[in-house]
Amino acid sequence: MQRQSVASRNVKSIGYAPVTRILEVEFLNGSVYRYLGVPSSVYSGLMAASSKGTYLSQNVKSVYPLS
Repeated sequence: MQRQSVASRNVKSIGYAPVTRILEVEFLNGSVYRYLGVPSSVYSGLMAASSKGTYLSQNVKSVYPLS
């Protein structure tokens, strides 16, 4: 999956596969998390958020399962 670099204190890059609805988040420490069933609206919100980490915590981490 192609990921796009983002400006963040914790997140290095973010990728999204709309067909499978998988959101992939790479952190600065090298870990990669894949969230399942994420709607495109959540991905769009994440990419537009001024704080990627806060958006992830509030709208993704406790809502969508990890693969």
